[in-house]
Amino acid sequence: MPASLIYAIGASALFLIFYVTAWFVLALVLKRNDVADVAWGLGPTLLAWWLAIQAGFDNRLIWPVALLVSLWGVRLAWHIARRDFAPGRGEDPRYAAWREEWRFFVLRSYLQVFLLQGFFMLVVSMPVIIIASSPSTPTAAFAVGGAVFWAAGFIFETTADRQLAHFLAEPDRPRVMDRGLWGWSRHPNYFGESLMWWGLAIVALGADFGWIALASPVTMTWLLVFVSGIPLVEARHAGDPEWDEYKRRTSAFFPLPPKRS
Repeated sequence: MPASLIYAIGASALFLIFYVTAWFVLALVLKRNDVADVAWGLGPTLLAWWLAIQAGFDNRLIWPVALLVSLWGVRLAWHIARRDFAPGRGEDPRYAAWREEWRFFVLRSYLQVFLLQGFFMLVVSMPVIIIASSPSTPTAAFAVGGAVFWAAGFIFETTADRQLAHFLAEPDRPRVMDRGLWGWSRHPNYFGESLMWWGLAIVALGADFGWIALASPVTMTWLLVFVSGIPLVEARHAGDPEWDEYKRRTSAFFPLPPKRS
């Protein structure tokens, strides 16, 4: 592994440690650990622009890549902030429960919520780090192919979020959203988010040591499918007969035609 990549990974790690520590201090002031959810999208965004500035204009690809990360991160942060910090809404129930359950709450919050999130930000940002530190420009085929994957994921996620927002605004809606993309996947927004990071990893595959970038979409997909995404959302619907029927006929993640009754 070249020294430039080792340096970029180490510098990025330090950048993210300072970043999540600042959010931890804000969480202490506001007494709301759910600010970490807003921080999730903005961390890779700020890191991408910092890396772009460090790389300079000789690296022509890092700037559009930073823009793609920004479109993902800023949109996600705004979506979460508008939802979770609406007037009258308190701390997310997950974090509120941990506030009651955890011993040494402040220390554990810093380690298990903020520093751990910083580690995952570092892994997820690996395509950006590799592109920023690579002495050679990734080949056009990888760049174009990755951009197509990213665009498809962005369209998928934004469309799913818009469809869900319209559904939730209906006064006499049913309990389960099964229209549009939500009829083909129970979590089309998560599928779109995963696809975006697969796209960025494909771009990085054309650079030196680009295979390391695959850690990013693998980690993101794992988090969404098995850790902080699907399991937490679906736990809220446990025991609901309508949800169970929707779950029976609809793919959990990858969009597929719904099963017949």
